[in-house]
Amino acid sequence: MTPRVLISDKLSPTAVQVFKDRGLDVDYEPDLGKDKEALHKRIGDYDGLAVRSATKATEKIIAAADNLKVIGRAGIGVDNIDIAAATAKGIIVMNTPFGNSITTAEHAITMMMSLARQIPAANASTQDSKWEKSRFMGVELFGKTLGIIGCGNIGAVVADRALGLKMKVIAFDPFLSAERAVELGVEKVELEELLPRADFISLHTPLTDKTRGIVSAEALQKAKAGVRIINCARGGLIDEAALKEALEAGHVAGAALDVFQEEPAKDNPLFGLENVVCTPHLGAATTEAQENVALQVAEQMSDYLLTGAVTNALNMPSISAEEAPKLKPFVALAEQLGSFAGQLTQSGVNSIVIEYAGDVSEMNTGALSSALLAGLMRPAMADVNMVSAPTIVRERGIAVDEVRQTPRGAYDSYIRLTIKTERQERSVAGTVFSDGKPRIIQIKGINLEAELGPHMLYVTNEDKPGFIGALGTLLGDAEVNIATFHLGRQSQGADAIALVEVDGAVPTKILNQIGGLPQVKQVSALAF
Repeated sequence: MTPRVLISDKLSPTAVQVFKDRGLDVDYEPDLGKDKEALHKRIGDYDGLAVRSATKATEKIIAAADNLKVIGRAGIGVDNIDIAAATAKGIIVMNTPFGNSITTAEHAITMMMSLARQIPAANASTQDSKWEKSRFMGVELFGKTLGIIGCGNIGAVVADRALGLKMKVIAFDPFLSAERAVELGVEKVELEELLPRADFISLHTPLTDKTRGIVSAEALQKAKAGVRIINCARGGLIDEAALKEALEAGHVAGAALDVFQEEPAKDNPLFGLENVVCTPHLGAATTEAQENVALQVAEQMSDYLLTGAVTNALNMPSISAEEAPKLKPFVALAEQLGSFAGQLTQSGVNSIVIEYAGDVSEMNTGALSSALLAGLMRPAMADVNMVSAPTIVRERGIAVDEVRQTPRGAYDSYIRLTIKTERQERSVAGTVFSDGKPRIIQIKGINLEAELGPHMLYVTNEDKPGFIGALGTLLGDAEVNIATFHLGRQSQGADAIALVEVDGAVPTKILNQIGGLPQVKQVSALAF
């Protein structure tokens, strides 16, 4: 039977033609995505769903999608797609991560210029038959310092354009290496240094648990007096209430926003302020960008539905049908190793070494490395996937070395990840047991075997009596149930590691109490 595709958002006619030329049945109904009930009734008839941002592929919609095999997002952000629900139902979610970089970067520069010269307000005043020349005193960009938060694909383009305007560019990005910063011509700094130095701040980071509210009330207080802030990335990166207070107080001279915490933004606390420029999420709204992402998503979806080829998938690795049964558990292991390290890494990554030993070294290690890198960066970059991860790492100048060797020790096959950051070196190793389940077998050179569950506690401590009892008491008093408990140590009385699976998320208050135990050096909550 010929696969059927529904396009429920406005997409370039060229994309519709791609589907038809490839032999697929396609229904183009650009307003259907706005009608949740109608989409719910219709979605069960289709193998593929192509969307932009208007369609909300919620858990309810996905539950009704009995035949759906793939959802394609023409663009980067997938906030409108319930990836967990799609994964549980076996639906692949694809995006097009590199189709609108130039367009979004240009919009950020445009917003910065508009803010510096008060162009929107001056335009409105002039067209209202006023001639308020002295009212609109602007500032030059020449010689000013632009602070970029998130110097990936789009942030790098913004940096290049700003350097062309003879600005000084400083950048905060945990995944930006010193070498890549030199190549881009920017100065790599920590956020604490960027805030008081920047005359303009432009945000280009995805919205994750780590970046949500990154421009907080506290950050704004640390920012340079008279700073101007531009956000063309994601709503939620800025505490809008705190920004309003800073604007009204005059500490922040102005803000230019293309994205908002709630969209469509029809009632926002920042509306009506004279020193705020707003646009309705136009970052990717150019003819060229829309054409690029539309063509890409049409080709990717067609390839999958007709041949099984997977490109830019957020929830499935690029693996051939022949490799899948053997490789699948090691892909899961690689992602877990990367995620484990990524959740614990707080400073910039300089280099990565991935060691494959034994039978796994003869497999498709390219796919495994991609899975590992995606897992590593996903805590900081929610939209990263197996296809985009190697490119993103390369853009940041992070050296990645693959090492293949014969196994050492008790395991016939294992993967070890070693990360060197600006502050430390961290390693974690794992293997796949005969039951097909991944296991951690070593952390920072300390041997222990553990299966990773949805909620884990990672504790480094001194190997002294009383620790286990104190930890158990704190969790028990908080009604946090322990599922499994794994211990390892370097030697008696030396450094030790506890890896504890619990039945639910541990409250921050309890984490702080655990961190306050005399034997504890570090405690982190991990999620898998």
